[in-house]
Amino acid sequence: MAWLWIPAVIVLLIALLCWTRVGVWAAFGGGELRLDVKFGLLRIHILPAKPKKPKAEKPKKEKKKPKEEPGAEKPESKFSFTLEDGEDALRTMLPPLKRALRRFGRGIRIKPLRLSLVLGGEEDPAAAAQLYGEIQAAVWTGMPLLERLLDIRKPYIHTDVDFTASGTAVEGEAGVTLRVGTLLAMGFGLAFPVLGWFLRWRKRCKTRLPKPEKKPPEDPKPQEAQTENPAA
Repeated sequence: MAWLWIPAVIVLLIALLCWTRVGVWAAFGGGELRLDVKFGLLRIHILPAKPKKPKAEKPKKEKKKPKEEPGAEKPESKFSFTLEDGEDALRTMLPPLKRALRRFGRGIRIKPLRLSLVLGGEEDPAAAAQLYGEIQAAVWTGMPLLERLLDIRKPYIHTDVDFTASGTAVEGEAGVTLRVGTLLAMGFGLAFPVLGWFLRWRKRCKTRLPKPEKKPPEDPKPQEAQTENPAA
């Protein structure tokens, strides 16, 4: 009966993997961005990248550029993204995303969440004050909704206006983690809507491309007149 241990170990490993938390941590401020990726107890540093040791430069051989024929046009890209595509993506993905967040959103943990935004109002104080009011309304309206859907622990959001500064100062840090099982469950719920939108988008991209102009049929070569040899 020793072979029964093999599926038991596999099931245990899958369960441990589904319970493992993965996520990202980001901090920004002073024109610098720091980014780490988390997997369980591991923390992998991504940004800023560590400086690489300088290597001895080898002489590079100059590559000859292919000559471009005059009048040759570059082929147009097969894929393009328009406002219509964005609206279609929003209509397609927003309902399943809401359902996924209602079912699994409490498994998404946001910790820490610290944001400081100070608007510069030296150039246009009235516009800065109006923007400050709009941001405050968005924060007070959106944060309670997010706290009901997600597990946000001790959020701190500070907004202000500095009428003596010309630029806007933003700094803060945020970390988002969720279990692998939660990530897979949400992925399965969004897979079919995303695939349907992607297929529609590809079809629209093909219809946008200009159809190649058909060349007029070439005239058949005139038959050479046959000359009769005079009788000898």
